[in-house]
Amino acid sequence: MVKIATFAKPENVTSNRMTDNTATYYVYVYIDPRNFEEFYYGKGTGSRKNAHLTDDSDTEKAKRIKAIKKEGLEPIIKVIAKELTEKEAFLVEKTLIWKLGRNLTNLSSGHFADKFRPHDTFHQDLSGFDFNNGLYYVNVGEGPHRCWADCKEFGFLSAGQDKKWSDPLRTLEPGDIVVAYLKNYGYVGIGRVTEKAVRVNDFKIDGKSLRQFKLKEPNIFDNCDNDKSEFLVKIDWLKSVDSKQAKWKSKSGLFTSQLIKASLQGQLTTRQYLETEFNIKLKDLLLTE
Repeated sequence: MVKIATFAKPENVTSNRMTDNTATYYVYVYIDPRNFEEFYYGKGTGSRKNAHLTDDSDTEKAKRIKAIKKEGLEPIIKVIAKELTEKEAFLVEKTLIWKLGRNLTNLSSGHFADKFRPHDTFHQDLSGFDFNNGLYYVNVGEGPHRCWADCKEFGFLSAGQDKKWSDPLRTLEPGDIVVAYLKNYGYVGIGRVTEKAVRVNDFKIDGKSLRQFKLKEPNIFDNCDNDKSEFLVKIDWLKSVDSKQAKWKSKSGLFTSQLIKASLQGQLTTRQYLETEFNIKLKDLLLTE
């Protein structure tokens, strides 16, 4: 199967940004005259569209052009869009590649690749495309600095004592749906993030510091004045249970990980299990945002 990929960057483009804002770019297509199939999209200025005719590499594009010429023909080259800035040309080019990617000889995904839905995913509901927020597994990490009972009662999830633990939690955004997992027990809660993670000293409940509440694990304040501080993300628990009522079924293919945070996007078995056990529709939670 032909791989989809991007074009070589023009000489005046850096690897991190496109700098040419003049409207001199165009987007072009190569068409096979034997069957009128479009097989390559490109963008450029001046005579760029003709440069591939002398390409002597072993790419699929070059092979296709050589095969056409062997039969005494020439590829049909047509400009599709003109008078574009470089950024506009990249976007038009990428749109065309995405639309007909399976039939093309382009070799990489190019600029704007992350803006387009992956192929063969129309049967899935994808965060960032069909809804703004994500569905995430979050490890409770119960231990000497946090416990599920406090998380459940006071509406938060916590991670810290090293930036490598707190940083993943800090990437959660308001509206994200989280599924809390408690090691050795199972899934214990499903909730919606309502505020970004903050240091434990800055976490408030109805305007009150967490220090004003009686916690089962007061060591959560260890290292609260340095980079090892616990970070707490505020959660509106939609469904939650005590640890002894955790949802789990051994040898059933349910997802688990030592990571603090992981996407449940591709974990169909686990999502279906959670929906049954917690009597909740995860998709509906995301689509309401």
